[in-house]
Amino acid sequence: MRAQVEDLAGRRKKGRSIERRGSLGLRAAAVAAAGAVALLAVTGCAKMDSALDKQWIVVDFSPDTSAATALHVRAACSHIQNTPPLALPSTHSVINILYGVRYDTTNSSPANVAELDTCLQKFGSVIQGLDPEDASDEGS
Repeated sequence: MRAQVEDLAGRRKKGRSIERRGSLGLRAAAVAAAGAVALLAVTGCAKMDSALDKQWIVVDFSPDTSAATALHVRAACSHIQNTPPLALPSTHSVINILYGVRYDTTNSSPANVAELDTCLQKFGSVIQGLDPEDASDEGS
């Protein structure tokens, strides 16, 4: 069904049908929505990549280490550039503190990590080892 449109001089012109104009609007809206979804997907992927790039070192203490000693070790090695200690778990039980001493190495250089290792070696009598981990280790 074609609608006839009159111009200002009163002449009749063939125009697009009303249905077709409406469908063009729907198509434009669909293209805009698809573009928005694609933009969100790209943004979401960037955030996911950023989250997966996270790296840290977990300090493994010997079983007889006190929470106070673990906190002392955490504070003593917290000065290293680009290698800050991660926040402790909200519940400060002995187990959470002993398993919660971690240093963020996402932005650390190899020299920063070596400096952290040297600092932690000073406490060798209470530290059993260091576990480098990243986001791919989560949930395993």
